Amino acid sequence: MCGADPPGTHFCFPRFRPGPKVAAVAKKLAAKKKSAAKKAANIFAFVGSDEARVKEEALKRFRELVPPEEADFGAEVIDGGADNAESAVRAVNDTMAALQTLPFFGGNKVVWLKGATFFADNQTGKAQSVLDAAEALADALAAGLPESVTFLLSAPAIDKRRAFYKTLNKVAPVEVFDRLDLGRDGWQENVARHVRKLARERRLDFDDEALELFVMLAGDESGQIGAELEKIDLFLGPDERRVTAEIVRQQVSLSRAGVVFELGDRIAKRDLAGALAVVDHLLFQGENPIGVLLAAVAPTLRRMLVAKDLIANHGLRPGRNFRAFEAEVARLPAAATAHLPRKKDGSLSVYPVFLAAGEVRAFSEAELRTGLRACLDANRALVTSNLEPRLVLERLIVRLLTRERAA
Repeated sequence: MCGADPPGTHFCFPRFRPGPKVAAVAKKLAAKKKSAAKKAANIFAFVGSDEARVKEEALKRFRELVPPEEADFGAEVIDGGADNAESAVRAVNDTMAALQTLPFFGGNKVVWLKGATFFADNQTGKAQSVLDAAEALADALAAGLPESVTFLLSAPAIDKRRAFYKTLNKVAPVEVFDRLDLGRDGWQENVARHVRKLARERRLDFDDEALELFVMLAGDESGQIGAELEKIDLFLGPDERRVTAEIVRQQVSLSRAGVVFELGDRIAKRDLAGALAVVDHLLFQGENPIGVLLAAVAPTLRRMLVAKDLIANHGLRPGRNFRAFEAEVARLPAAATAHLPRKKDGSLSVYPVFLAAGEVRAFSEAELRTGLRACLDANRALVTSNLEPRLVLERLIVRLLTRERAA
């Protein structure tokens, strides 16, 4: 290319021509960008261990894709629940046949492989015939479907290490809804965000204390969260939309996580009969005795001991105002809060300690320290002895909540 600047002065520079390596890289990037942009608009996948949300989101998309008047002829639903390899292969074959069959009366068609259980890391999913069938389905999806045919997949469990999932993730948008691990720090914040979003859709305004209490009682089950929000919605009516902690206590049923929270609450209130009843309920449900000890009993005593320390040594005042308590904790020096539980973002998790602070007057510091040592003894007994686990837990609860008589 040549030009003149200023007038009378000419300049020239050669036209840029990319070398073979640069051209190859550019071609590869363009192909990658094109393939990303060409993620199929007629393939949808909803997967994850949160079965209730997977069902809900898949059904919502199905209803968007298939108007009620077209449900009889414009959709084909294949049941993906498979008890063995034979039924799994049959479900895949039926899906492949449906994808290759155009609508009888023309127009569009939706094929829904619903509730597929054989993509999981289970005995059926590991069968070679099932793996081969899944690979054939993946190849068919990667090759592309006719514009008039839409494929919808819902799978409550899927092995993300397998070729089927990797291919699916490349060719289509995959929405993953996994249940949260209640044993990991920060699960409450993730559930709280989800609850806040659902509440906003219902125009419900949760107080901060009410939201945290709701999460502790309802747990992480999407189905139960939705049901409990609906109960609160109906209870409040169209005029009053503010949700308080008292309303949550009145309306929300206990989930598995809520029962664990209830055990901690019975211990904090020094309610021996109530605590023994909750332990009996948890063991009847099949909960692991060591899990009950480590998830409910020991953390309750630890939180109460922390609250006792904050009140006795740092002058914190337990009361009904959570925000005031939180502000007091935030003003403490770092050394005083280094042992406090924390949220996923690193900030202090104050609400469990706030609850404990309201009940801690029922225990002395010596009782709490002795109680934690008793938890250690119970843990050893559950792991190393042949004692009945129910007896070990009941002995521990009685020991924690029975006041020793003065000599």
